[in-house]
Amino acid sequence: MGAKKLGELLLQEGLVQPDQLNRALEEQRHSGERVGAVLIKLGYISDDLLVEFLSKQFRVPAVNPAQLTIHKDIVALIPPEIALKYQAVPFGLIGHTLNVAMADPGNLFVIDDIRFLTRKNIQVHVASEIVIKKLLSHHQDQQAATENVDDMLGLLKEDLDVDLIESTQEMDMSFLEDAADQAPVVKLVNHILMDAIRKQASDIHLEPYEKSMRVRFRIDGVLYEMMRPPLQLRNALVSRLKIMSRLDIAERRLPQDGRIKLKARGREMEFRVSVLPTLFGEKVVLRLLDKSGLQLDMTKLGFEESQFQAFREAINLPYGMVLVTGPTGSGKTTSLYSALSELNKISHNIITAEDPIEYSLAGINQVHIHDAIGLNFAAALRSFLRQDPDIIMVGEIRDFETAEVAIKAALTGHLVLSTLHTNDAPSTIVRLLNMGVESFLVSSAVNLVVAQRLVRRVCAECRVVEDVPKEALIALGAREDDVGSFACYRGKGCPVCNGTGYRGRVALYEVMTMDDKIREMVLIGSSAAEIKREAMRQGMLSLRQSGINKLMLGITSISEVLRCSAKD
Repeated sequence: MGAKKLGELLLQEGLVQPDQLNRALEEQRHSGERVGAVLIKLGYISDDLLVEFLSKQFRVPAVNPAQLTIHKDIVALIPPEIALKYQAVPFGLIGHTLNVAMADPGNLFVIDDIRFLTRKNIQVHVASEIVIKKLLSHHQDQQAATENVDDMLGLLKEDLDVDLIESTQEMDMSFLEDAADQAPVVKLVNHILMDAIRKQASDIHLEPYEKSMRVRFRIDGVLYEMMRPPLQLRNALVSRLKIMSRLDIAERRLPQDGRIKLKARGREMEFRVSVLPTLFGEKVVLRLLDKSGLQLDMTKLGFEESQFQAFREAINLPYGMVLVTGPTGSGKTTSLYSALSELNKISHNIITAEDPIEYSLAGINQVHIHDAIGLNFAAALRSFLRQDPDIIMVGEIRDFETAEVAIKAALTGHLVLSTLHTNDAPSTIVRLLNMGVESFLVSSAVNLVVAQRLVRRVCAECRVVEDVPKEALIALGAREDDVGSFACYRGKGCPVCNGTGYRGRVALYEVMTMDDKIREMVLIGSSAAEIKREAMRQGMLSLRQSGINKLMLGITSISEVLRCSAKD
């Protein structure tokens, strides 16, 4: 289809105005881009609308290839330079028929060229040009990494029998050092690290198995498989990461922890590295620590207005304890850091005990816990009390000793912030009692308990209205009066969100203030369920209610609310 023809068709359908088409054609003459891409770039038509129009016009199905798992052998059927030139990507082979996603499904010459090139019957689908370009770029990056890997394998095969060496317990360390410094391995590791930064992953997992190795990224709290490097490179990749994080590459029987610092996109990035011996080799997990992405503004964390006011009042009290609870990865550290950031003033002496220290904060004295030498949370807390502190942050209350010292600190004129692992706010009180702390100490010391979870945000670029039955919303916990007054959304998947339908996360909060009534219930030994009923009677929003509020605002989806909160 020529540019002029597409423009005329869009004009006839009333999808663009004559002046808009003229402007796009003028722009197209200078840029050489397809007129559809120019119209999208100028904002005259949306990507989805153009794909829908082309699908109806040429009576071919629309597809989003970014949402599909496409095998590299299928992509390789069309050479990358041809695929880029024709804006076409193959995504499936059924018998002798090749499914191809094209930005211009009306170009018969291109279809004939692909048919001749592949010797296959061609089933045409229409797809977004933006998605096709991004997908082709992604596969080219993977292909480049694979070619480097193949080069590395060639070097290894020429010099050594890799399988024989891997089957022995004692490795040749000089070989591993040399292999780890080979350009293909360095490039592959760099590619993995940079790809994780680009995709805004929080963790990288390199996992060895008996006959394979895989790399997964945790993006917005969910793990996705990214690639499967050749198994023969397992030890070289691990050794390269160990060298970068200054670990002992000769030690393969014990866990090791280290850090990697590098500069990427003009900013410093830090990776916390954990190496763990497993049945088939060492598993490496890297946690990305990007200080520029740390959210320290409490107003943007996801608190409801009443919750925010209660939290702010509690952390500004001169003494007492504020506890933040939730499972690993629920954003507890971010909430505490945001509170410390607000409290960080010249007039305050703030000391923290952390294991590990996630981010360094200027103006705050941070201590790294080291159990092996006796510097545990309880020992650190005792030392803190001799350092004239105003505010103490304890990374986690794990045992009776730590809980006892923390509570006594809260009762002797210090503000103490800490975390526990419990399912909801009322259960936190019961957990402290079960640790052996006296009920009168708990009721006197604790000012506020916050439980939280992280839910994924629906991608703003590709969100569409989701039809959810009224009964399902009521079963979820929504009030019958509210049902019908708001729309539920889900993400279709687009290049911006890497085809997941989600981009970024927001917290759900359950904030329980310890008022006189609840303190009395703690003293008489009430259960967590009884305390929760009383707190909700007084107006506490549960995690599920917080999730429903986010759903009503169009921030998250019904599946995320169900995934991250239990029914009250």
